[in-house]
Amino acid sequence: MNHIHEECGVFGIMTPQPEELAHLTYCGLFALQHRGQEGAGISVNDDGVFTTHKDLGLVDHVFTPQVLSGFPRGRMAVGHTRYGTTGGSQRRNCQPMEVNHQKGKMALVHNGNLSNAGRLRSVLEQRGAIFHSTSDTEIIAYLITQARLQTDSIEDAVRLAIPQLEGAFSLILMSAQKLIAVRDPHGFRPLCIGRLPRGGYVLASETCALTAVGAEPVRDVEAGEMIILTADGGLRSDRRYTGTAPKRTCIFEYIYFARPDSVLDGVSVHGARKKAGALLAAAHPAEADVIIGVPDSGLDAALGYAEASGIPYGIGLIKNKYIGRTFIVPSQSERDSGVQLKLSPIRETVAGRRVVLIDDSIVRGTTSRRIVTLLRNAGAREIHMRISSPPFLHPCYYGTDIDSEENLIACHHTVQEIAEIIGADSLGFLPVETLPQLCGSAEICTACFTGEYPTAVEQDESKDRFERKIHG
Repeated sequence: MNHIHEECGVFGIMTPQPEELAHLTYCGLFALQHRGQEGAGISVNDDGVFTTHKDLGLVDHVFTPQVLSGFPRGRMAVGHTRYGTTGGSQRRNCQPMEVNHQKGKMALVHNGNLSNAGRLRSVLEQRGAIFHSTSDTEIIAYLITQARLQTDSIEDAVRLAIPQLEGAFSLILMSAQKLIAVRDPHGFRPLCIGRLPRGGYVLASETCALTAVGAEPVRDVEAGEMIILTADGGLRSDRRYTGTAPKRTCIFEYIYFARPDSVLDGVSVHGARKKAGALLAAAHPAEADVIIGVPDSGLDAALGYAEASGIPYGIGLIKNKYIGRTFIVPSQSERDSGVQLKLSPIRETVAGRRVVLIDDSIVRGTTSRRIVTLLRNAGAREIHMRISSPPFLHPCYYGTDIDSEENLIACHHTVQEIAEIIGADSLGFLPVETLPQLCGSAEICTACFTGEYPTAVEQDESKDRFERKIHG
């Protein structure tokens, strides 16, 4: 549910005529707010002049009506919602990352995590690079800027720079004349294309953002593909810059990250979560009176479990919609207190009944324990917890902020022990071998569950490694 630090949402738009693109980008970012609640930013290109605003906070806090009214009309814009997986919670790490260069400006937004960030940053620093942020996005900006010294074409600069990157990246780059999108060769993080009814294109992390601005989904950016949108309204695709690699879309996009109304790589997120619930019911049945889900990402799986098991589905927990995902709060104590503010049990649904409680994950176990306690206090007679993902056993290096096994409860306890720690009568996880069934493909990354990493990883991949370097 709300225990993992996830990554970011990216958005880009190009229109045939100048429009109020800051407002459209704001709408797109609002739809992607679930992907990052730490900071937000927008950059609008008005005939080569960039106007950028970014800050810490939620989208509607950063972009007040007064701020939005200060943007010019333009034909291109990029936007970003951030949760940092590399780099701390500071304004300097917010995006877009804007660069002024002798060969032109660019603004860059990035979703994902480079698994070779430390090595690249070290090489760049030895060449004289001075970093102003601790985000690995600045590394990408530096590489593209250096490549521009070798060519007058921003496209060619991207082609030279991108093959040096390893790990997860779905990024959108805005230059004076072009909007360029790139998805890494493994396709870890989603990226899609939409078409506006009045002409022009939209690029976004998820299809829900296309819907928010009235764009019709066209297709996903393929793994290893570069998309170029040009000022004359053209769209070109280029796969020459990268070699082949096995596709490995992050399975946790389907389990938790993405919004249920999005479609990723042709697969409905809602459908994938319902499938997870059905598979969970088959693997870990329970004698119960009602099935409930933890809002929001446990609800679809709970519906699937209920339909597969024949046990009635009920609404047992209400979410305070004015509180964000508790995982975005940096400290554990703040996360814990946030649970009580965020969730309230419906006594009528659970009192005196045997309850199956569906959630999407258990990482540390503290939040799960507090939710179980809430239901016990509301009179639940039995609580059988079912998790629509396997146990987390390994760090993620591709955008999920699990940088150590130290706090992963499944690394230190058996399933029965975890059930006792969280106070549940029983506990069952989704079997790892069923994961390909969620999206109908084996082309998925399951490294956080299996330890099978698609790329090489560095020794120190902790979120604050560049802060430690600065302050140490």
